[in-house]
Parts: sequence; structure tokens; C-alpha cells
Amino acid sequence: MDRLSLRHGYLLLALPILLLIGSVLGCRTAALTAAYLIKGTNVDAKFEGLRENRVAVVCRPVSAILFRHDVSGDLAREIGELLQRNVREIEVVDNAKVREFTDETAWDEFSEIGEYVEADMVVGIDLEDFSIFNQGQSLYQGRASATIWVYDCTEGGADVYKAELPETLYPPNAAIPAMEMPETRFRSRFVRVLADQIGRHFYPHDGYSDFARDTEGLQR
Repeated sequence: MDRLSLRHGYLLLALPILLLIGSVLGCRTAALTAAYLIKGTNVDAKFEGLRENRVAVVCRPVSAILFRHDVSGDLAREIGELLQRNVREIEVVDNAKVREFTDETAWDEFSEIGEYVEADMVVGIDLEDFSIFNQGQSLYQGRASATIWVYDCTEGGADVYKAELPETLYPPNAAIPAMEMPETRFRSRFVRVLADQIGRHFYPHDGYSDFARDTEGLQR
């Protein structure tokens, strides 16, 4: 039995409960409960314009300090992989092709990269802060902030979406002693977390997924 049939079956079984909820707490509560059963915990994408387009993902650090600890290439690659898996009929430009341009060319606008790789859209990430240490170098706790842009190269490089990413803290509730894992391992883990926070702007995601992350500092 497919997933949709199972969900419909569960909804039919739940109808008596919904009717009881409606009689006790009112129709609005029953309607919200029905919506949850049908839709689940997914949160809609904030921008859906990447579908059916060739998309380049570019990340740039905006301060000299971040250039010395550059994770922009890894972050762009992780975001691209998430988009390829989760956005319908998207074609993500090979990250190596993007790096070929950004490493060898002085550029100012994200749309310039889109023209070079013949992309329809460019997802540009201005990485404004990125660190992995808390209190010197004895504790790991990733901290990052960024601005997300989308440029439409088919419309002359017009910016069609902008979002300020709230500060991402990982793990959010407890730092990890640096002696417990190599620095490269923690950095890679934090880059994946940050990529997930950015990527979910463009596809539906589980609204409760962050709760599982809250305990990662204790479940290493």
C-alpha cells in the first residue's frame, strides 16, 4: 500500500476522534487536527522559484577573517546537494565549475557567475560570520550568520529573493569538549547543519527536525 493510501486510511480511522474533538473544543481545533493528519509536520518552502531551472550555488565570506578559515566551497557544495535531492526537476551546476570561476576571476556580483556557467538562477550566500569554538579552543560550538540571495539570470540578474538567516548555533544547548573529536570532523558537521538551515528555504521540510538537533551536544 502506498504512503498516500496509508495516510487516507489513518484519516478515516481518526474521523470519530475528530468529531469528538469538534464537539468538545470546537470546529477550529478539529480542522487544525485534520490538517495535521493530512499534511504532517512539513513546513512549506519560502521560495519555490528554483524548480525546473539550472541553478548555481555560490558562497562568499564577507570578512578577511573568514577568508583565512574559508568554508565557502564546502558550504556551497552541501547546499547544492540538498537542492538536487529535494527540489523537483532542478539541475544544480557542478560546484567545481563554479569554483573554477570564483578562484580565477575577480568578481563582484553573483549574477556574473550565473552568466559564466549558463545558469538560470543563482543562489548566493553572503557568509557574515562562521566560527566553531566557544571560550578559546577548548570547546566546540558552531556559530554562523548569513544572508541568502536568489538572482534570476534570465531577467538580467534581478534579485528575486532575499532572506537574513537567523544566527545558527550548533549544538544549541551544550558545547562539545574539543578533545572528543577532531576539529575537521566538527567543522564538517557544522557546515552540514548550516547548509540544511539555508537549503530548507527552497523546499518543504520537517518543522520539528531542529528538536532532535537540540540533544546532539549530549549524544556525541
